[in-house]
Amino acid sequence: MEEQSENTVLFKVSADEENKAKKILLEVYRALKEKGYNPLHQLVGYLLSGDPAYVTSHLNARSLIRQVERDELLEELVGSYLQKAEAGEE
Repeated sequence: MEEQSENTVLFKVSADEENKAKKILLEVYRALKEKGYNPLHQLVGYLLSGDPAYVTSHLNARSLIRQVERDELLEELVGSYLQKAEAGEE
């Protein structure tokens, strides 16, 4: 049995990467919506599986989303949610 570490691993994404992730998420959202897809479902499918087929190629969205690591996209989404929750905008 492996011994588990009690230390917390620090994870940090640069501000430039956060801005890039936000911009790309918004562009992909717009492309998915324009094509009639449910953007939430499609983005969740992509984030969980890593399969770019969940994202339309419309407006170059599939290529765009592959420019950012999924962990960076998740950090942007969770961070935005928590900021709004903390501000009482749930």
